[in-house]
Amino acid sequence: MPRDYVRLTTPLVRDGDRSSPLRPATWDEALDRVADGLRAAGAAHGPTTFGIFSCSRSTNEVNFAAQKLSRAVLGSNNIDSCNRT
Repeated sequence: MPRDYVRLTTPLVRDGDRSSPLRPATWDEALDRVADGLRAAGAAHGPTTFGIFSCSRSTNEVNFAAQKLSRAVLGSNNIDSCNRT
């Protein structure tokens, strides 16, 4: 079955609202926008706005990094995984 999509190699960003067209951006610009958006959401709604769901098939190291990201960076204890299943 042929694939109708192309893998992105460059991040795409919008300069306006959701109806504005996507344009190519540098990785630094795209990551700065993500960081700014996370900061704004945390400032507006508090750290419990965020949650992370981790996979039981991930390594212990990946799960540890996910909980560190959630607790130390985002300030949220909202982390869960499907280890119970």
